[in-house]
Amino acid sequence: MGTESSRKFAVITGASSGIGFELAKQCLEHGYDLLICAEDAGIVAAASKLAGAGGTIQAVRVDLATREGVEELYQAIVDTHRPVDALMLNAGVGVGGAFVETSLDDELNMIMLNCCHTVHLAKRVIPDLVARGAGHVMITGSVVSTSPNPYQAIYGATKAFVMSFGEAIRHELQDTGVTVTVLQPGATDTHFFERAHLMNTKVGQAKKDPPALVAKNGFDAMIAGKDSVLAGGLKSKVEGLMNEILPETFKAAQAGKTTKPLS
Repeated sequence: MGTESSRKFAVITGASSGIGFELAKQCLEHGYDLLICAEDAGIVAAASKLAGAGGTIQAVRVDLATREGVEELYQAIVDTHRPVDALMLNAGVGVGGAFVETSLDDELNMIMLNCCHTVHLAKRVIPDLVARGAGHVMITGSVVSTSPNPYQAIYGATKAFVMSFGEAIRHELQDTGVTVTVLQPGATDTHFFERAHLMNTKVGQAKKDPPALVAKNGFDAMIAGKDSVLAGGLKSKVEGLMNEILPETFKAAQAGKTTKPLS
């Protein structure tokens, strides 16, 4: 059984490092208890690092790229016997490289994590928020969600998917008391580029936004009930704004210059 607490309760996926870890810090600082989840062993270490910041922290290690992993996480949420006040669907990975050369298995796994876990966990948790008439949902998209992304073609498509999904359900839920916010970070200083094999690119080697700033922008926008937020520094925000108005062919050409592997 869950213990009584006057604090709110947040669930964050992909919280072992990077933006997700910083979102967890934001939640603790603003009076939330946490259930944090990731596939890697770092989620336990993350919970230890967060301890002492106030509130309770439960770490769940499951593979959210699988249906079974999402169901296991949802059961862990149910077992707390606490209503979810904030659901942050942040888990995601990237795969870089030319489409004809990248691994199909890696890309299908990425689709499962970036897209399917987002839909699956939202489908399980959001009806409970609607039934209570209150709650916040945040989905981590990307500044590339409104632009073709050569050499990250499938990754960019997954972020376009979650952006469209978030904006659509936001409209559906507009009279329920539940808000949906899409976080759109630019290049952020996390392990993303190394894991996606993008270090040998201009964007991989360029200066990046601090994840703490991105997380604060996202958390503040979520609490304010905004539909989306371009997070990070001025460069990332300008990139996002330009993506709203420039033609697709031009955006693809510009993005390709930053993501194409360097010789």
